[in-house]
Amino acid sequence: MNKMIVTGLVSLAFVPALVNAGNFDGSKPLLCASTEVIECMPGEECLRVTPEAIDAPQFIRVDMKAQTLTTSVAADAGKTSAIERSEMVDGKLMIQGAEDGSSEARDGVGWTLAISENTGKMVVTASGDDVAFVIFGACTPL
Repeated sequence: MNKMIVTGLVSLAFVPALVNAGNFDGSKPLLCASTEVIECMPGEECLRVTPEAIDAPQFIRVDMKAQTLTTSVAADAGKTSAIERSEMVDGKLMIQGAEDGSSEARDGVGWTLAISENTGKMVVTASGDDVAFVIFGACTPL
């Protein structure tokens, strides 16, 4: 194979990484979907549950310019959560905040959303009183 063809093929191998790099760095709004949820409580085995089982939205819009996460589930459409902190760490957009939940219950949580700059895959961790959640999913630019 000629050197020019090999160089061209090697260059093409890096194009997807370069194209995706700007898609998940917070410069564009994102739509993120939950695909797997794990719920853990002290002294119990962690369980796989649905987003609905823990009242988590299946879809979340991430808007770094507005510093908000917004749900797109019909029952909670338009509910927003403030992004209190964000930074790029090791190729991941790390976003953090906290939510009080219901005013009648002690159900507030602190959360971290990590989005891979290269793939758009996401992991959300949230914790409150005697409960923790891990949510896996993926994001796409809007």
